[in-house]
Amino acid sequence: MRRIDAIGISLGIFVAGGLAYVGLQLVGLDNQTAGIWSQVLLVCGLVGWLITYLVRAVGQKMTYHQQREQYEQDFLQKRLDELTPEELARIQAEIEQEEQTQV
Repeated sequence: MRRIDAIGISLGIFVAGGLAYVGLQLVGLDNQTAGIWSQVLLVCGLVGWLITYLVRAVGQKMTYHQQREQYEQDFLQKRLDELTPEELARIQAEIEQEEQTQV
């Protein structure tokens, strides 16, 4: 995330909180009650975002993990494509030999 994105998100949350406060006042709540409920909405939104973040982090569904896995797959595929048929046959024979010795 770029710095301008973080600033934009922060500003958007600030404006949304202000709009919620004004909207609650227009519905008929007094200043104090509207302030409390707008804070409740903010905290619920924050807790909801935190839960989704934790689920993505624990499940390794974060953008970083996905990019890293894709890079590793592309790197290994490129290395595999660079091998000559003789080298590929030799590696396959080594793998088969190791499988036989492990069993």
